[in-house]
Amino acid sequence: MIIKSITLTNFRNHSQYNLECQEQTSLILGQNGCGKTSVLEAIYILTRGKSFRATDPDIIKRGTDFYRIKLDYTNGESITATYDGKHKTFLKINQKFKRLPAKHKYPVVLFIPSDLNLISHAPSRRRDYFDRIFSELDETYATNLSKYKKALRQRNEILKQDTITKDSLFSWNLLLAKYSSALSRSRQKLISKINSTLTPTYQSIAKNSDIIEIIYESEALNLSEQSYLNILEQNFSRDQAIGHTSFGVHHDDYLFKFNHTLADGSASRGETRSIILALKFIEANLIEDINHQKPIILLDDVFSELDNSRRESLIDNFKNNQIILTSVEEIGKNF
Repeated sequence: MIIKSITLTNFRNHSQYNLECQEQTSLILGQNGCGKTSVLEAIYILTRGKSFRATDPDIIKRGTDFYRIKLDYTNGESITATYDGKHKTFLKINQKFKRLPAKHKYPVVLFIPSDLNLISHAPSRRRDYFDRIFSELDETYATNLSKYKKALRQRNEILKQDTITKDSLFSWNLLLAKYSSALSRSRQKLISKINSTLTPTYQSIAKNSDIIEIIYESEALNLSEQSYLNILEQNFSRDQAIGHTSFGVHHDDYLFKFNHTLADGSASRGETRSIILALKFIEANLIEDINHQKPIILLDDVFSELDNSRRESLIDNFKNNQIILTSVEEIGKNF
């Protein structure tokens, strides 16, 4: 699928905005704060079903009571999302949906400046990052993650109540045990896929022989559902005292190894950027291999963070994808 145009109404700081896209590369040029990222955000909502940085009430332009965004593809199809201040609806092929169905989603590789600090970020940021990638690769993963988070929220709400019993948590414990096992298996499998090509992809960018690996770290690793359930029940008193669930895959982390040592602290700034670039290239390849679709590439002001050699690598690896990027400056003739 190739995007033909995107139209925004009352979206962020845009009263009305239209971008006519090129089949290969479209550049959104402007100073910081002018709304460049908002255009990528709108594309992400219409291809993936939700924003990568905010909830709908935060997106409506101040002083208005709705937003609307419309995406047109070169094959004649279009999709529209409207939020009226309370509810969001998607319109595709004359059908309305409260949520964007999987069959109407399209894969995207999103690259934002904060991704370049992924290795040094807190574990929660790495979890969010990989959850986003894995949800792109596997719709079942996205469903399991959503159900796990819902069960976790419900359990934590009960734990904040003054009077509770183990029985009041039992049904939520069962759900957490079920979905955590599925998530853990998926995470292990997908990290293994990434690791299988991470080093050679990195070496093609950095032009050296360094070895890169991601270690999936989880206190629930390889636990059966019953074992997971037992731990939740054993932790009842502790969880009641602190008011939240102390054990689970919501504490998972992904550690980057650089030549068998933690990359955070041992890899240079340039080496770190090469690792993240390699990760993005692998993400795009996995999406195409697994979903048989060539993803749209959204690049948000990352060129200013990359030197010439890494820019060239980015250009070369994504040359066969449609790319929509933002920048505060012209980026040269190669793109």
